[in-house]
Amino acid sequence: MKKLYTLILCLGSFMFSYAQQVVKGNISDASGMPIAGVNVVEKGTTNGAISDFDGNFSISANGNSILVFSYVGYDSKEIAVNNRSTFNVTLDDGVSLDEVMLVGSRSPKRTAIDTAVPVDVINVADIASNTGKVEVNEILQYAAPSFNASKQSGSDGADHIVPASLRGLGPDQTLVLINGKRRHQSSLVNIFGTRGRGNSGTDLNAIPANAIKRIEVLRDGASAQYGSDAIAGVINIVLKDNTDGFTGGITYGAYSTAIGDGWEEATGETLSNVEGENRLDGKSKSWDGETVKIDANYGVSLNDAGGYMNFTTEFLSRQNTLRPGFSWRQGYGSAGVDGFNFMINSALPINDNTEIYAFGGRNYRDTDAYAFSRDSFANGDNRSVPSLYPNGFTPRITSNITDVSVSVGVRHEMENGWNVDFNNTFGRNFFTII
Repeated sequence: MKKLYTLILCLGSFMFSYAQQVVKGNISDASGMPIAGVNVVEKGTTNGAISDFDGNFSISANGNSILVFSYVGYDSKEIAVNNRSTFNVTLDDGVSLDEVMLVGSRSPKRTAIDTAVPVDVINVADIASNTGKVEVNEILQYAAPSFNASKQSGSDGADHIVPASLRGLGPDQTLVLINGKRRHQSSLVNIFGTRGRGNSGTDLNAIPANAIKRIEVLRDGASAQYGSDAIAGVINIVLKDNTDGFTGGITYGAYSTAIGDGWEEATGETLSNVEGENRLDGKSKSWDGETVKIDANYGVSLNDAGGYMNFTTEFLSRQNTLRPGFSWRQGYGSAGVDGFNFMINSALPINDNTEIYAFGGRNYRDTDAYAFSRDSFANGDNRSVPSLYPNGFTPRITSNITDVSVSVGVRHEMENGWNVDFNNTFGRNFFTII
């Protein structure tokens, strides 16, 4: 009996092996062009293959099976093998895709995809008007992939100059250019447990957003071309050069202090700044962090050869935000700032091949932020003086930031096609803690 079973099993295996055969062929479209990546599946099974770059395929299938050929954009086709070992297949064009609508805040048209590395070209004016973002860091945080510039609270100087990073690397590893010229770094060295601790980055908020025509972000290492400060990438800010008169804008915004009930019950402690009540500043507010921005831009033509001079002024006032806080951190929230920006961009062609250019500006900010609270001396906090602050106090960190820059140069195109650029750029940043 065992011998009979063995004989039947071998016979079945022989018949199965005999029924399977290798089927080869080529797949092309109606014009005869080979199609790569076509799915070839034996109908009713999971047995399949895929065509190569030249449209060739090879599959082991039953001689009486049906092969199904499918590919995106083409009508699927079923062909019976009929014990053939080779045949060619032609796929007909299928139904074209309807209109594709992109829903979201980003558009693929802004990214240069024909370059060796990804380069984003960001229209600052459109983002600022559509989203209400008032500072360059906020605009890039919203629009640029891999860019991060979160506001700090209780981080000393980082409350006033937000450390920005590209691709998760340090603030000093992103090169910032203005019209292709290097921008100086901030005088603040981040030391208080914040992003980029131990280094100093560029203060992008010292540049008025209304003065910017576009921002180009190279999201890849470029140290071989630009130097070690471009390990994370390059941000090139192109200033406006329009000469079509005056434009201006006013932006206003605020934050709601409503957060919902149950905070004090859940924590078992009387909190500050809950629902706009019991605030550290002694005020009751349903809204805080009021932001007012007034900007103006004026461009004028200097000559018929394309010379221009473009001026931008910007006034920004943003109040502090206060959020629920414990006794040791009653002043939690973003810093307030009162600032004034001025920027100029100009160029004067001398002839068809030579141009003199100059750009620069000045930024001044008066900032105010809350630090960590000091408990009373009676509760063991020796940082509090009982005679002055018997119940403890919350210190405030205030500063004056002044940023000045100017860049002057001459560009010339030689007869052999080489471009010569003589440039001198000066930048200075003062950070004074008051």
